[in-house]
Amino acid sequence: MSPKVLLAALVGLSAVVLAAPADAQRKRDRSGGQVTACSRYGHGCMTVPLRQGRFDAEYRLPNGTWMPCKQSCKDAIREDVIDYWETLNERAGSGRR
Repeated sequence: MSPKVLLAALVGLSAVVLAAPADAQRKRDRSGGQVTACSRYGHGCMTVPLRQGRFDAEYRLPNGTWMPCKQSCKDAIREDVIDYWETLNERAGSGRR
């Protein structure tokens, strides 16, 4: 086997091995279960159920409404629920709290 073929095989194999944990975490986050998110401003933590939605993972609010997780379920819960007002201030560029 030539060195170029061996190198290409090793690079391809390493890409699969390195991608597997991230892919497994993504599948675990989107397959159901629950996730816990904590405030950056001392408002405590919240554990909510997850499910696979039509397009992406979703988390359930206490009133029963299912919301999309966007990129990260933890960040979505923290920004949209736990630290809602602080997130609005950050996005508006306001230093007021």
